[in-house]
Amino acid sequence: MTARRLRWAAWPVIAVLAAAVPAAGTAGAADTPAATVTVNARAGLATMPDTGIGANHAVWDSQLGTDAVADLLGGAGVRTMRYPGGSYGDIYHWKDNTAPGGYVAPGTDFDTFMGGVRRAGAQPVIIANYGTGTPEEAADWVRYANVTKGYGVKYWEIGNELYGNGHYGANWEADNHEDKSPTGYANGVVAYADAMKAVDPSVKIGAVLTTPANWPDGVVGAGDTATWNQTVLSIAGPHIDFVILHWYPSGSTAAEALTRTEQVTDMLYLAREQITRYAGANPGRIGIAMTELNTPVGMNTQPGALFAADAYSSLLANGVFTVDWWNVHNGATKLSTVAGQPDYGDFGLLSSATCLDGGCEPALNTPFAPYYGLKMMSTFARPGDQFVRAAADDPLVGAHAVRRPNGDLAVLLLNKDPDQARAVTLDYAGYTPAPGAPQVFTFTNGATSISSAASGSSTSQTLPPYSLTTVVLHPATTASAGPGAPGQPSGTATDRTAAISWPAAAPGAHPIAKYEVYRQVGAVSEQWGETTGTSLDVGNLVPGSRYTVNVLARDTAGNVSAASPPLTLTTGAPATSSCTARMTDVTDWASGFVGGIHVTATGVTGDWTLTFTWPTARQRLTGGWNGTWAQNGTTVTVTSSAPAASGVDVGFTADYGGPNILPTAFTLNGVLCAAA
Repeated sequence: MTARRLRWAAWPVIAVLAAAVPAAGTAGAADTPAATVTVNARAGLATMPDTGIGANHAVWDSQLGTDAVADLLGGAGVRTMRYPGGSYGDIYHWKDNTAPGGYVAPGTDFDTFMGGVRRAGAQPVIIANYGTGTPEEAADWVRYANVTKGYGVKYWEIGNELYGNGHYGANWEADNHEDKSPTGYANGVVAYADAMKAVDPSVKIGAVLTTPANWPDGVVGAGDTATWNQTVLSIAGPHIDFVILHWYPSGSTAAEALTRTEQVTDMLYLAREQITRYAGANPGRIGIAMTELNTPVGMNTQPGALFAADAYSSLLANGVFTVDWWNVHNGATKLSTVAGQPDYGDFGLLSSATCLDGGCEPALNTPFAPYYGLKMMSTFARPGDQFVRAAADDPLVGAHAVRRPNGDLAVLLLNKDPDQARAVTLDYAGYTPAPGAPQVFTFTNGATSISSAASGSSTSQTLPPYSLTTVVLHPATTASAGPGAPGQPSGTATDRTAAISWPAAAPGAHPIAKYEVYRQVGAVSEQWGETTGTSLDVGNLVPGSRYTVNVLARDTAGNVSAASPPLTLTTGAPATSSCTARMTDVTDWASGFVGGIHVTATGVTGDWTLTFTWPTARQRLTGGWNGTWAQNGTTVTVTSSAPAASGVDVGFTADYGGPNILPTAFTLNGVLCAAA
């Protein structure tokens, strides 16, 4: 971690890169595997924000703020730039442009940075120095930026990865505070927020959280009573506007690393659950920013581009308001060959032109493959576009889609197979594309640009090996002025029912006739009901299950609106029952945990069996006590003869390989239990 954030490089004389190894060839047409992608325009997700595509900029980067780099970033659609650079944020003093203990390149001061931001058409995210700074220093920065200079800097983070200050053992983040606990940091955030908002009440303040399923998530430090996230949110929640996550997923191979994006939905579900539980009143006002992201394999080659496009799409579709790649420049660390191309182990989007034993990077500022992953993202999803569900029946094919305000649909397709092409059939729900060849944008392994052509059809595309493809479709017919989309739904759930309501949609050329409520089931929708009003009660739900729904408006002429923003509800346990059960995470080490379940049951004599289902396939029972434990698929049972009328505790150990969502529904001898 230290090397990633603190690395800096003097810019050497540019070296000429040896001729690249040819990319793997495509398979013959007869051998091309087939896949089907389903795009469901009824299954609406988040809307693409204007801050969505971001990158980190660091004061040790001598190219920071230069016209050449600003133009490259602007050309890739980067609209957010984070400064002054990772852990440097906790040693950097903006007034004199110094970072004691680190290196600051000439010409990287705040005003120079802002010049590059403005040239690129972006906006900044600023790390206020918590580790070695003060609330007064941060408030002075806000005053200079927004009052003196009129820069209008909106987003301010309070420090960088402060959980790495030694409190949990690992120590890479500078922190001069005597109290390095989450309580100490949370109280500091309150002091910083108060001082900074006293200067400019419009600024948005962010607090550092641990990313679910990433160390030290779930760990309770010595002397603490709760985890980092629970503590920080409970104290600082009423004073902040967003939370900060960083994600560097694991993976020893490119294929393994490219599977990690499937964890995003659960990761953000857990983060929002924590915000809702601990952050105080109106938790929906608190946004989520992913201000550092990179891949463990193929940082400069095609796996990095594929991961970037897949991760950005997944995070933004789930409502993150900015995703910021680490880093613009970082420097080579290890020379290897990945997918037939030279890889330098460089976290940068652009070449630093550094040399290692065995070879040199290409010319200074040459874009690496992830740069084109971001550029493809900006081609695919534009501010104001609504992400909609898309899914493939082949695990080596990734799919994302957006519906644009003008009725167009864009589909991003990823072929994660380094050797074979994919013949893809596209199916649509809630959308009929126009006939003819659509506009197709493609980035292939080893390419140095994104190609564009009218090719294939709206229902058939061939994806080259290890490629990114965006297909832009127009609707078959130009709809008359249909109704607007309903507003953000809200709702509550019991164990088997849900009550959903939503703001009315604006009518178009015809009156609104009714509203239709759909549940998302993968990439298809299941209609739950319809009503002429703006609320709907739903029954027959499964306890302990997560449901995501959308509302659509239909007018008297049959025109259907775009989908509302999504609402996710989780059913729980009944209010009363002859038994109660509640699971707790007793001790956690961010890849496994000791769990306990407190069980009570009236009228039960002799043996009893408690049953629950893990919410994900990544959770696995490894042992247990005070009963006989077993797991079959995702279903776990514990059988005991211990008297349960006055309460009994059973315990277990389990591993998890991703976000650890605890079950909330338990049955005892077939009876659904209430929460303890």
